[in-house]
Amino acid sequence: MAIPIIKNWKKYFANTDEGLGSSYERVVLNNKLESICKHFNVSSVLEAPSFGFTGLSGINSVDLAKKGKKLTLLDNDEDRINLIKEVWKELELPLTIEYSQHFQSLPFAKNSFELSWNFSALWFVDDISEFLKELSRVTSQKILLCVPNRNGIGYISQKILGFKELKNQLNEKNILPKNIKQEMKKNGWILIDSNYIDCPPWPDIGMPKEKFLKMFGMSWLIKKKEHKPITIMDYYNGKDSDFPENMMSHFWFEKKAPKLLKAFWAHHKYFLFIPMNQVKKK
Repeated sequence: MAIPIIKNWKKYFANTDEGLGSSYERVVLNNKLESICKHFNVSSVLEAPSFGFTGLSGINSVDLAKKGKKLTLLDNDEDRINLIKEVWKELELPLTIEYSQHFQSLPFAKNSFELSWNFSALWFVDDISEFLKELSRVTSQKILLCVPNRNGIGYISQKILGFKELKNQLNEKNILPKNIKQEMKKNGWILIDSNYIDCPPWPDIGMPKEKFLKMFGMSWLIKKKEHKPITIMDYYNGKDSDFPENMMSHFWFEKKAPKLLKAFWAHHKYFLFIPMNQVKKK
């Protein structure tokens, strides 16, 4: 979670350097989405809302598009939509992106998508009950919801540092697992998988490590060296084929850490739902 993204999201369209944290997050998320699509034979995907707490907006689903999936995005900022279109055009990928002011009424027919999902975006929704009801209506097979880990030390520290912005601009109740599960059950969906995700060997500080350490008078811990930009766009543009492998070199911690440790260290948690009638058929 990086609270400043609420105001500074435009800067990433000019400079796509997202740093190590968001870059690792991108690759781990790509792998999870690919696994779900492959296992359930998904071909059509909706990402709604498409804006969450990460760097360059609108590229969470790029990897799926590159693998031949039909993508649709939904956003509530027209300027951001136009910028996202430019990025996808640069990558020569087909994209349908629609506008919805409050996400309470989705402009799609029933069962338009086999998979719908979002990442750290539910707290931008005005009415979580209406949104999840609509998301259920337009989705036929799977719904994946990823939320910040509220028990993580990174989330707690950022909440303390940015409490005013969190309270005034975000609906924190929307990311409570209890509320999500209740609403999805009410809509006829059942939880089939849930776990921690995005659990690298560093905390979710939501800012450059230099700035974080400086706040606590510990700048001396960082050796000064030339900054090297890290951006997944180099991978998507064909300039850095080793990008996923380099990011996954940090996956050892996420792979080996016990669940109890992840409960306090992981940056996010995911919930995967299927319609109850699919369970009954089995």
